Amino acid sequence: MPFWRDPDKRGMVFQIVVLLLALSIGYILFSNTQANLERQSIATGFGFLHSEAGFEIGESTIEYSAADSYGRALLVGALNTLKVSFIGIIFTLILGTFVGIARLSRNWLVSRLAGGFIEVMQNIPVLLQLFFWYALFYEAFPSPRQALNPLPGLFLCNRGLIFSVPADHPVHSVMLIALGVGVIAWWMLVRYGRKVQESTGKILPVHRMGIGILLLLPLVAWVIAGAPTAMDIPVLKGFNFSGGVTVSPEFSALLIGLVLYTSAFVAEIVRAGIQSVSSGQVEAAMAIGLRPGQVLHLVILPQALRVIIPPLTSQMLNLTKNSSLAIAIGYSDFVSVANTTINQTGQAIEGVALIMVVYLFFSLSTSLFMNWYNKKMALVER
Repeated sequence: MPFWRDPDKRGMVFQIVVLLLALSIGYILFSNTQANLERQSIATGFGFLHSEAGFEIGESTIEYSAADSYGRALLVGALNTLKVSFIGIIFTLILGTFVGIARLSRNWLVSRLAGGFIEVMQNIPVLLQLFFWYALFYEAFPSPRQALNPLPGLFLCNRGLIFSVPADHPVHSVMLIALGVGVIAWWMLVRYGRKVQESTGKILPVHRMGIGILLLLPLVAWVIAGAPTAMDIPVLKGFNFSGGVTVSPEFSALLIGLVLYTSAFVAEIVRAGIQSVSSGQVEAAMAIGLRPGQVLHLVILPQALRVIIPPLTSQMLNLTKNSSLAIAIGYSDFVSVANTTINQTGQAIEGVALIMVVYLFFSLSTSLFMNWYNKKMALVER
């Protein structure tokens, strides 16, 4: 049979032709870009990452100064993006799940309040929400000299939320390790409790035991170290506070805006997932004497998660990508730092390429984890 009549061979030829066309177009674009850059005497490459940055960054999770390199500045921006995305995802899941369950409440007021929250937050663009919360922090709160002091060691002003933290002590590292051990112990207890339930039908209080271990281990380490109680208390010096920890208005506005906007979509996903579970499942669970909380935890949510997880992954990715709007309110995320780097070095292609690679990494990492979890929760046929 001639190859043009064989669909498999014909399809292979078409794919090879399309691939060659794509490679040709890519080569032409690359060659033209390279020639234009050389004609305008614009340097190329990533050697600028080792040069001194020369600009400060308002917030940093690691030590940074203007004398550090552009590479370290970009690392600070990436960590800031990761911080707000990670914290935002956690709060979004909590708030979205709560509102989604409240939307199905038999209480008229609770259901309508949840529905109103969803409608309002979904239909206001996230950028406008960021502007609103950012303006609220600067207009509604006083200057540092007139800062609100609702609790000892806690101050609220237009510079952010400033609060006391324990002073540096070696035992804090030990407590952090003990906390990690407690998390592992809790996870092992959950697995053991699941096996006991499958074999005997008995439900062990594994979560209460896990929380007890999680709190007890760091407490024991703290007591053995002498129970240090020294605090790093913020003190007003000049026009700002010194000491303690400051949560900036930029970070707060970005976090609140992203959480409220995304949680409205998550709430609808949770509501749809719960409603996808047959009412007969709920009736059967109540018929055998399960309490409403047990029905939700043991019957409804495990089945609803199989419907919830795929669209929930998309909302997590949306929150991470929407964090790039931080540049509009002055938060030093990766896009903001990269733009400053581009303006100072003039290497826009490399800067934009780094932005694309970083957000691609964040998105693929989130997607990889959620796909793994989705496969774990999927029904396994025997």
